[in-house]
Amino acid sequence: MVQFKATIKKFKDKGEKSGWTYIEISKEIILQIKGDHKKSFRIKGKLDNYPIKRIALLPMGEGNFIMPLNATMRKGIKKNSGTLIANLEEDQSEFQLNPDFSDCLDEDEQAKNYFLKLPNGHKNYFNNWINSAKSAATIAKRIAMVLDALSHKMDFGEMIRNQKKLKL
Repeated sequence: MVQFKATIKKFKDKGEKSGWTYIEISKEIILQIKGDHKKSFRIKGKLDNYPIKRIALLPMGEGNFIMPLNATMRKGIKKNSGTLIANLEEDQSEFQLNPDFSDCLDEDEQAKNYFLKLPNGHKNYFNNWINSAKSAATIAKRIAMVLDALSHKMDFGEMIRNQKKLKL
């Protein structure tokens, strides 16, 4: 595990990354974590005392990477700015699909075929959203919403925007 200090930053105007909160990870640290690697990969460890797993690092050129810090992560470290202590290592664990969602996908061939064509990051959005539900009823509701969205060839963002429209 590699330990280092990182400053929390925010992109001002960076295309699709505008507004993202992130930390930079230098080429030297990446060399210690995964060697001379140029493509996105997943890490685990801790940001301050907040445990993380299966978090994607994104290449930014010249061997440097960034780690986006989503709202859940910022809440967990109790920081939106400043410095944090990162303890990171490569996460080689396999993607674990929610078992109830997996069973339902097996029964809906159209949704499953579209789901399997999605990049792993997009599969994670759906799976993590289902897994973040607090009750069995909410899990079931979310699985139904996801299956409907996948049957209509919607990605996660399209599904969420569609649900907001329906509520208006």
